[in-house]
Amino acid sequence: MPRSSNKDRLDPAMRKLIWILILGPIAALLDVTIVNVAIESLTRELHTSVATIQWVNTGYMLAMGMVMPLSGWSVARFGGKRMWLVALALFLLGSMLSGAAWNVASLIAFRVVQGVGGGLMFPIQQTLLVQAAGRAQVGKLMATISLPAVVVPILGPVIGGFILSNLDWRWIFFVNAPICLVALALAWYGLAATEKTPGKPLDILGLGLLSPALVAILFGLSQAGHRGFDDAVVVVPLVIGVILLAGFAFHALRVRGEPIVDLRLFRKRSFAVSGIMFFLSGLGFYGSLLLLPLYYQQIRGLDALATGLMLVPQGIGALLARGPVGRMSDSIGPRPVVLSGVLLSTVGTVFFAFAGPNTSYVLLGAALILIGIGRGAAPVAVMAAAMQGLSRPEIPHASSATRIMQQIGGAFGTAVFAVILQRQLAGVAATEHATAFNNTFWWTIGFTVLSFIPALFYPRPARQEPTEPATPPANAPSTSKQVS
Repeated sequence: MPRSSNKDRLDPAMRKLIWILILGPIAALLDVTIVNVAIESLTRELHTSVATIQWVNTGYMLAMGMVMPLSGWSVARFGGKRMWLVALALFLLGSMLSGAAWNVASLIAFRVVQGVGGGLMFPIQQTLLVQAAGRAQVGKLMATISLPAVVVPILGPVIGGFILSNLDWRWIFFVNAPICLVALALAWYGLAATEKTPGKPLDILGLGLLSPALVAILFGLSQAGHRGFDDAVVVVPLVIGVILLAGFAFHALRVRGEPIVDLRLFRKRSFAVSGIMFFLSGLGFYGSLLLLPLYYQQIRGLDALATGLMLVPQGIGALLARGPVGRMSDSIGPRPVVLSGVLLSTVGTVFFAFAGPNTSYVLLGAALILIGIGRGAAPVAVMAAAMQGLSRPEIPHASSATRIMQQIGGAFGTAVFAVILQRQLAGVAATEHATAFNNTFWWTIGFTVLSFIPALFYPRPARQEPTEPATPPANAPSTSKQVS
């Protein structure tokens, strides 16, 4: 097989920029997965109830949803480098304060600070990288930067289980400190100053509609997991959120100035299809993150650390997909890559739809590799398709919109599958719990197969002439210290 040419590889400056900007999201993703594993320990250590301790996650998620719409405007107004440093600093501050929390109320408050940093971090990272990459390299770029989003949630439970087995619970937050400090140092010395628009006005009405809409929707979905979708605590926030979201859409499509998130991007077919795919992929991915660990813990009787180790093959699958997927997405377009990824995820999940208390771990490991390849391949192609053909000013809006769609899809998926599993388990004997999980996995297969439909509407790739990188030289990584 011929070796890839230098033209197929990201240039050294781009690879350096990726290394500078990848550590922050690794810390944020690691934090989320470790805290999920630690909920039971936090309940015991802080002498509180499960219902109260869930706000450690809920507060974090709501804070992320609240600030995501601000990311695009803040990059344009203050500069990408400055806002990246602010996001990292807020996440580090929230981590250290969370580790020093003296009760559950203080921990929830400090997690909100963390959530603000995390909510800014992901879209800003995506904006800076896509603006710096040539259009022909978006697929390879996404294959690289999306890897932590697939691998870290698999390895997180292993690290979390080790910390909780050997160290004080506070280290689930303190572990972020060295990662964030290195990320801050690299960004301070390695990132060049980015262009900014000092007089850029903030769409206050749009922000006043969109941020509360996201908070209401995410809150309602967070409560649906244990209350169901027929409870007033769930229905009322969801209705309010949808009304506010509709109001924002009406405003954003008619405002004369620049909206906080430009919905006119959805007029582009490839971006509109990707938006739907982001929602569905978030639904399926976070549904799997909920169900797979519970299967190993409740049906196979494994502890958190052993469960994390059992899920490692899914990360291996994502690693296997990483290399070819980016090149394929750039060369043959997103449609065949997305369809192949969805198919592999479906086939892998079918094994769990038939799994019982004694199913071979080797067989399930092979199934997880298939799921990992599928879930590693599809998002790369979807993200590449969303960013192709966008102008430089459109990229911050696209980054905010795609992260919002993923966030809502993930919250919806977690809520839906928690409700389905809860109802499957209700009123059945312990010997029938495996069947309840089988039925729930069939639901995940159904939602995954649903992704085939929008993927068919991706346009065929046009022939592309070689293009120069979308960023001016000043946005490339620099070896000298430059302050934005």
